[in-house]
Amino acid sequence: MRIGELARRTGVSARSLRHYEQAGLVSSARAANGYRVYGEGAVVRVANIRYLLDAGLTLDDVAAFRSCLDGDLPSVRPSARGMEIARERLAVLDARIAAQTAARERLAAALAARCGGDATPAAMP
Repeated sequence: MRIGELARRTGVSARSLRHYEQAGLVSSARAANGYRVYGEGAVVRVANIRYLLDAGLTLDDVAAFRSCLDGDLPSVRPSARGMEIARERLAVLDARIAAQTAARERLAAALAARCGGDATPAAMP
């Protein structure tokens, strides 16, 4: 299939697919006219790349999961490096959530103090 078809079937832009290919995560052959041609397995591979990216990993991180990208991602055990990366990303997400929760609590307290206990935005003068 050509890049447009792969993009349509996966919901990923052609630009992103070229980026994944440049990163070595997806491969294609070239037709006589120079167009990229992908095998049927690219649909699963791209879906798994998106899954990992949506989980907070970077393209560099996803490279550690190459051995898992062509199958049912949740059922395949990643490499030791893949597990290490996943744990690191989880710690980063936990830290961000904690920071955002603290910021929210500070803002809610400031609103409550300013609005006499009613911290709804409509109560702001």
